[in-house]
Amino acid sequence: MDKQQGQRTCLYDTADLDAVLADMARQAAGLLTGRKQIAIVGLLRRGAPLAEMLRDRLVRDYGISNLPLYKLHVKRYADDLTLLHPETELTESAEQATLDLTNATAVVVDDVLYRGHSLLKAVEYLAGKNPLEIRTVVLVDRGVTLLPIRADITGMRLDVAPQDIIECNVPPYEPEFKIDLLRPNKG
Repeated sequence: MDKQQGQRTCLYDTADLDAVLADMARQAAGLLTGRKQIAIVGLLRRGAPLAEMLRDRLVRDYGISNLPLYKLHVKRYADDLTLLHPETELTESAEQATLDLTNATAVVVDDVLYRGHSLLKAVEYLAGKNPLEIRTVVLVDRGVTLLPIRADITGMRLDVAPQDIIECNVPPYEPEFKIDLLRPNKG
């Protein structure tokens, strides 16, 4: 994928985001205390590796084990916020079709909460799997949701101009874990 052109400014580098992720794991550990069954669900693309990073920290730093990780393909916008699908699309895998989350806590992880379409679609889908509860986690909340959805855990809130784009660079999709602000070229 070619990066969109414009003025790009790094807002948070890897060291900054390591501290943010540590705080998110601390908050998640608090929410998950006493839960017997927990499933981590990362929204593809960049929410999935973030979910894996969060899960690894929960295991390493808080001793929370037996955390299966599922990747859910939900898509509405391209990375440049171009509308790809008028209705948010969710693609169910064979594994997900038989997934039973009865009595489990589902933790849904995404990179950016923008308008809320993708996160709401994921929550609606997972609600059909009979979880005890669903918790939502995002690295960045843009603060402009249009739908009745919010994140239980937010790494940071970035209030930027509507035309500006928050680019979460998350390995393995990009070489470096960082957040850029992109001001697209006018044209």
